Amino acid sequence: MPPQQHGEIPLLVSSSQYSSARPLSNSVSRPRSRLRAFKRWMRARGVVCSDALRLDAADPLGVHVRAVAPLREGDLVATIPRGACLTPRTTAAAGAIEAAELGGCLALAVAVMYERARGAGSPWDAYLQLLPERECVPLVWPADEAERLLAGTELDKIVKQDKGFLCEDWKECIEPLISSGELDVHPDDFSLDKYFSAKTLVSSRSFQIDSYHGFGMVPLADLFNHKTDGEHVHFTSTSDDSDSEDHNEQSDASADEQSTIENPTNSPSGSRIDDEDLEMVVVKDAKEGEEVYNTYGTMGNAALLHRYGFTELDNQYDIVNIDLAMVTKWCTSIFSSRHARARVLLWRNLGYSGCTSQDAEYFEISYDGEPQLELLILLYIITLKPDVYDKLICVAHDLVGDDEHDTIYNVVKFAEVSSSTQNSELNGLEELLDVKKLLHSESICSALRSLADMRESLYGSNTLEDDEGKLQACCIVSERKLYHSLVLRVSERRILYRFRKYASSRSKTKKRKHP
Repeated sequence: MPPQQHGEIPLLVSSSQYSSARPLSNSVSRPRSRLRAFKRWMRARGVVCSDALRLDAADPLGVHVRAVAPLREGDLVATIPRGACLTPRTTAAAGAIEAAELGGCLALAVAVMYERARGAGSPWDAYLQLLPERECVPLVWPADEAERLLAGTELDKIVKQDKGFLCEDWKECIEPLISSGELDVHPDDFSLDKYFSAKTLVSSRSFQIDSYHGFGMVPLADLFNHKTDGEHVHFTSTSDDSDSEDHNEQSDASADEQSTIENPTNSPSGSRIDDEDLEMVVVKDAKEGEEVYNTYGTMGNAALLHRYGFTELDNQYDIVNIDLAMVTKWCTSIFSSRHARARVLLWRNLGYSGCTSQDAEYFEISYDGEPQLELLILLYIITLKPDVYDKLICVAHDLVGDDEHDTIYNVVKFAEVSSSTQNSELNGLEELLDVKKLLHSESICSALRSLADMRESLYGSNTLEDDEGKLQACCIVSERKLYHSLVLRVSERRILYRFRKYASSRSKTKKRKHP
């Protein structure tokens, strides 16, 4: 699936509209001829695109789709035969892929590499010629550039880990496939660099089609740009994709995240349905002249840049993560290491945990700066007085309720009752909102401010205002990587600013109450 926005006349389009535009192939002098060849290819393969849509390659940032007539909800604007899709089943390398027992996005990457290697002999040549050699995602940025531009952001560690995982995949799966002789291709066509390029296309453009085809490249569908909460079209299918083969590649999005194909009815798992076309249906009216958008899901800028190579200004799905390791580091700066280990252990024994990704555990800070509830509970336990902690640890098992809210209520109420100084705020403690007020104590807010400072320090010595100034002066066309990395940094640092305001609101409230 492709990124979003760009206008026919660049000067009339805001910078936010350029943010996710897909570039055409690296032969920029021939984008229009490649688009004409692709249109001929669509006609030959039975891909039908409504006359109400226009594919436009005039924009320097890539192809986009525009309405040349008003679109109304429910309109069918395109149909795409499954046989026109490039999948591990439809590629001429299908036998070798099956023999090697490859699946998921790895199998599709092999299919893309193989069909590219065939050149004009591939049934998908005109389609593949329209695509860029690789998407401009951080995975394929030069290592020094990625380290400099992504320092401190949520992608800093992830990109390095991804490269390691993909190198392992290539060594363990692709290299043996080449050595086996199953595929009659030159080794250079299946090099590590070509694998990385194919992976960028697969991770950013592929759809989960159905149980039989699995992941696939869907021509025409992947030319629609993304707009969060503003899509005009969805794709529908009458086959089942719920039983699609899982894949274990750490860097890939899930099937739900990678596809907007919806399946209103089911068919037997693994069945082959070549006579049922994928359909593009309008779900939101579009005016004449308006760009027509798809959506890749509700994702923050870290996920968008990671998978698709673009960002969106003021993305309300942005988050910032604070690692559990950072919390324990803060704890040991005030208390002992033994104190930190014991309090985290009690927190876990009460049934709590953070979010997990690969080998990391972390807590999310939402767009509005509010910390994840599990973080507040952990800080509450960490800052408990020793006598209260000793009482709590003895009855921890009995305080675990049927759901998270019951446990929070039981723990906080027990701790407050056990405190040597009765808390008047405990009266009327009946709902989770009341519990959250007690988790907004001065000691917890002080901890939150320290964690905000620690997280902010990862960006280096420059300030949020410095980054905002650089973003204002940055050109999205000529400085694409810098632009999108700055959008990511600025969006994260603004969340940390709101996080600090959340942490500071306790003391301000107290000052108003006690002038």
